[in-house]
This record gives sequence, C-alpha cells and structure tokens, in this order.
Amino acid sequence: MTRTNTHFVPSLQEAPAFANCFENAGRSARKRRRGAAAVEFAIVLPVFVILVFGMIEYGRMVMVQQVITNASREGARRAVLDGATATAVQTAVATYLTNASVHGANQAVVSPTNLATAASGDPITVTVSVPFSAVSWLPSPMYLGGKTLSATTTMRRESVE
Repeated sequence: MTRTNTHFVPSLQEAPAFANCFENAGRSARKRRRGAAAVEFAIVLPVFVILVFGMIEYGRMVMVQQVITNASREGARRAVLDGATATAVQTAVATYLTNASVHGANQAVVSPTNLATAASGDPITVTVSVPFSAVSWLPSPMYLGGKTLSATTTMRRESVE
C-alpha cells in the first residue's frame, strides 16, 4: 500500500479485493431495494386495479346512457309522425339498441299509449331504461350494479288537420 497526500491508493495487488468489498456492499443494497419495491408494488397494485375497473365501469355507463338517449330520441321521432303506433315505436327503439349492442333494455314506454288519439301539437314521450348490471362489461359491477339507466325524450305530435 502506498500513500500519497493523505489519499489511499491501493496497490495493483490489493485492487481486486478492494473492489470486491464495494461490490458486495452494492449487491446487498440492491437486494434491499428490490424488497422495498415489492412492498410498494403490493400496496399500490390493489388501488391501481380498483381505479382502472372504476374507469371502465363509468366509461361504459356514459356510453350506454348516450345510446339509450339516442334510442329514445329515435322512438320519439317515429312516434310523432302520422300513423305511428306504440308497437312501431318500440320496434324502432329495440332495433336501435340491438344495432348498438345494448341488450337487456326494458321495453320502451310510450305515452300516450294510443298515439292515434293524440292531437297535433300534443306532447308524446318515449322512455327507455336498462339496468346497468345487464350492460356492464365487468362480471360484477362494483359501483353501479344496482342502478338503472334511463332516458326520456318528449316531442310534439306532427299531424295534418
């Protein structure tokens, strides 16, 4: 060993042993960090998974709500025309929902039920509802499982008098 100016400089024979000492210390520090990373991952993973599934569930809810809103609008457009029947309106709504891959919706409710008695300018309302559990992409919805999504559209009757 040689010393120069108070700095320790190992000789060529001592250098491998000296480097091996630091290598062992670094290896044990990496093992400790690996363990800390595993603990952090175990803590963060459940929270992350819940957030991802919540985003999926609320995203699907918004999408289905938009689809049933459009379906009720299509039904109301059909209902306000001359010669419309409640059955034709329900068929139009069911076709729209089927084409949009929304299954499990309740039958569209048309008010008044007898469209032939509605006078020109009378309001006609079409309501479409679907339980969220029937349209969820998750096997067991966490947040919205018991909710029913509903959309109502009201338009004035068009007829020639």
